[in-house]
Amino acid sequence: MTPAAGNDRPTLASATDQPDTLRAGGAWILEHAPALEDLVARAGSAVRVDATGLQRMDSAGAMLLNRLLQRLQLGREALTLAPSQQALMSRIDAVSAQPTPKKKKELGVWAAVGRLGFSVQDSISEIIALIAFMGLTLKTFVKVFAKPARFRLTPTVHHMEIVGLDAVPLVILLSFLVGAVLAFLGANVLSAYGAQIYVVELVSYAFLREFGVLLTAIILAGRTASAFTAQIGAMQNREEIDAIRTLGLDPIELLVIPRLVALLITLPMLTFIAMCMGITGGAVVSWLELNIPLEMYWSRLNQVIELRHFWVGILKTPIFATIIALIGCLEGFQTQGTAQSVGERTTSAVVQCISLVIVLDAIAAVFFMEINL
Repeated sequence: MTPAAGNDRPTLASATDQPDTLRAGGAWILEHAPALEDLVARAGSAVRVDATGLQRMDSAGAMLLNRLLQRLQLGREALTLAPSQQALMSRIDAVSAQPTPKKKKELGVWAAVGRLGFSVQDSISEIIALIAFMGLTLKTFVKVFAKPARFRLTPTVHHMEIVGLDAVPLVILLSFLVGAVLAFLGANVLSAYGAQIYVVELVSYAFLREFGVLLTAIILAGRTASAFTAQIGAMQNREEIDAIRTLGLDPIELLVIPRLVALLITLPMLTFIAMCMGITGGAVVSWLELNIPLEMYWSRLNQVIELRHFWVGILKTPIFATIIALIGCLEGFQTQGTAQSVGERTTSAVVQCISLVIVLDAIAAVFFMEINL
């Protein structure tokens, strides 16, 4: 016979000889916690609680007795216990008497400093993880291209279509508009000095060296890095990554390398398109607003712009492509199995990619200027 079915079944009822007293009996133990909670919730009013008839009592039962006293708004002196159970109840009383610790109120300055410290710590951890992931990817990259038969061409072409071909309309539109706006603003400033013709140098120089690659990289950081994170994060949530490892396959080789190669191939192409469309946007504005004929615009472009400016912009594309691909994939692998985690990692991937792209572009700009390139 189980304890719940025997004579130690917990009871709590008004005493027949003392209507103002609740009498507890049976076994007040963890095993009967659901029944005890129900008894405590349904208990009527009383001025005393007689628990001398308890057969057994553990800490769970003592806590529920304490809760009963609180519900009846009675003090500890209203409870009568057997001498053998006094020690346990005293310990429960001591624990219950301890005040709930209050959250320490932080002043605004100290809270801001604390958040800054945690942000720096998280940033350092992210950088270390990215460097480690970069090394692992490089190792796998060398291993794959040492045996070309292991390279997965079909996924690579698929990602080239999604990353490159599908992004062409957006790159064309934004680059054309940015080039047009840059030419319009430059014309307003230069026209005051009668130097409208220098709009050609302004737009061409800016797009060949900086704006073409930077604008394209930012577009792909928001469009492609987020897609990589969401795709791999969803696979992580469905435990598909674990299934790939169980099959003896390398997730880096299967998921990261095709995406990385696709970006390494398509980003220079998209950058070239962005350069052309930005310069074209400047040419259209110069023709419409400054009355500079298109023939004169292109002629001056050929005369004053050197090919080295083009190579300065193109040489940045492999670095930006690597950063975007690796951060997007790494954040996907770091998801924790929830939809909220996927959203947080996707946001983190976009922010990290854009931030690193801008920082690296600034460093590269200073470097190329210092070496007169």
